[in-house]
Amino acid sequence: MIKLASIFLAVFLAELGDKTQLATLLFATDKDHHPLTVFLAAAGALTLSTALAVGLGAFGAKYLQAVPLKLIAGAGFVAIGMWTLADHFRGA
Repeated sequence: MIKLASIFLAVFLAELGDKTQLATLLFATDKDHHPLTVFLAAAGALTLSTALAVGLGAFGAKYLQAVPLKLIAGAGFVAIGMWTLADHFRGA
């Protein structure tokens, strides 16, 4: 139970205030979208993306044990950040 609670808390805190939550909030403010529709679509999208992450994580743990997965994840975050900055400075 403690493992479940720690995973829940870590993911919940990581999701607070991120772009996904802000996008969902903006969809909910649009009068063209019913709040239940926004909730169901967002919950489905988060469930699918979590399923993909768990599947890739399980695959990675099984087949890529020699590769430092935290380093790969960190490099991915840096790459996304650089891409976002480049788009910003290009005026996109």
